[in-house]
Amino acid sequence: MIINRSIHLRTSIKPGDVEAIISLHGTIYAQEYGFDTTFEHYVATPLRQFASSHTLREKLWVVEQGGSIKGCIAVIKSDEATAQLRWFLLHPQLRRKGIGKKLIHEAVLFVQQQGYVSVFLWTVNLLERANRLYRTMGFQLTEEKTHMLWGKELTEQKYELVLEH
Repeated sequence: MIINRSIHLRTSIKPGDVEAIISLHGTIYAQEYGFDTTFEHYVATPLRQFASSHTLREKLWVVEQGGSIKGCIAVIKSDEATAQLRWFLLHPQLRRKGIGKKLIHEAVLFVQQQGYVSVFLWTVNLLERANRLYRTMGFQLTEEKTHMLWGKELTEQKYELVLEH
């Protein structure tokens, strides 16, 4: 799928994608929020597992520009009725262009098509712009917990969206 002339969105996983996505997460979150290397491990383990064994009810969208990965989002199965959004990230140069909204829209549409009843995601309070986007897309904040995470004291937030079928 072409977002514009230079930005493409694909759902196939290619060799090198997993490590590029892990690296992008580690680099951006360290630069923007001061997360330590444990965050990369938090991304790496489930992402590698997803890449090797995802089901038809799960999907990864990869944003590419100039042959480089610049963002992603995934839907993973939590249980038969519930999906989870994971690994939502956009390179700073691609933000504020409607691409993040497009990614979430595509993911939620897929969740509906797969017959899930609800979808949730975990984030942290520092990600204010993303959290505003989640609320704009209909997600409700349902849980918060503060603890040491990725080298910082952070408040994790759970957002949920109950789908209409």
